[in-house]
Amino acid sequence: MTENVTEVEIKDKAKSVKIAKIKRIVAKVLIYTALVIFALWILAPFSMVIITSFKTRKEASDPEFHFFPEKWTFEGYKEVFTYVSGVSESEIPVMLRGFMNTLIIVLPPTIIGLFMSAMSAYAFAKLRFKGKNVLFSLLLLTMMIPGTIMLTPSYLIYDTLNWVDTPLPLMLPGMFGAATCVFFMRQFYSGIPTELVEAAKLDGMGYFKIFWRIMVPLSVPALFAQGILGFIGGYNDYFGPYLYLHEPNWYTLQLALASFKGTYSYNIPTVMAGAIVALIPALVIYIVAQKYFIEGIATSGMKL
Repeated sequence: MTENVTEVEIKDKAKSVKIAKIKRIVAKVLIYTALVIFALWILAPFSMVIITSFKTRKEASDPEFHFFPEKWTFEGYKEVFTYVSGVSESEIPVMLRGFMNTLIIVLPPTIIGLFMSAMSAYAFAKLRFKGKNVLFSLLLLTMMIPGTIMLTPSYLIYDTLNWVDTPLPLMLPGMFGAATCVFFMRQFYSGIPTELVEAAKLDGMGYFKIFWRIMVPLSVPALFAQGILGFIGGYNDYFGPYLYLHEPNWYTLQLALASFKGTYSYNIPTVMAGAIVALIPALVIYIVAQKYFIEGIATSGMKL
């Protein structure tokens, strides 16, 4: 009797294991199917942009769409790298000048603003002072205010200061840090043991030295993640430069690409080639720094 019961239990257990295995396989198939469909949904328009950039103007304007071009050409990319605007006195190609202007405008607030945000986050996470929680709450409150509400007052202030038509409105505010970055870095610094900071104090280190020698090296992945997000945000910004930069010599890459579209409104391959060229730097940054980016996001708020 006992042997029969044991055999039944073994068969039931094997059956349940088999069912569980089938469920896992079905779940994986469904998940990967959904991921493939989503990837195709994203990549299909992007692949059309790439393919169209290698077409001739006549073929790209043909109402009858062909996915692959009959004749592959690099004329669109050639025009992207050689076109010089007649509005500007500069002989530098529009896309190259726009890229250089973008770096000039975006890099200082990204680097300096990241440093300021990290120091503020360190103060909120590890220093003790009166009103710390109130100040941090007020900082978080600023994140709830839509940027469009501050648009008109900001423009009036910058216009009064004669900063319009200069890159200053796009550079100086970002150098003081960002509330989102402060919040993210505070979560990261809160995960660093306080005992480490106390030990550094006993060794005679000051607040800034603790920040520079201990906090910054430990937070490199998080700093990379926030730096990438800040740079990509400024790199892709169109509305800010469109609002404040009216001088063609200061056009950023996004404004240059928009004016490029106006110049070559009927030359679809050139417009598509310009979009691909503008995308390459951001794509390279993600590929090179993806390890730090993922690590910085994953370790936020965790005990180190």
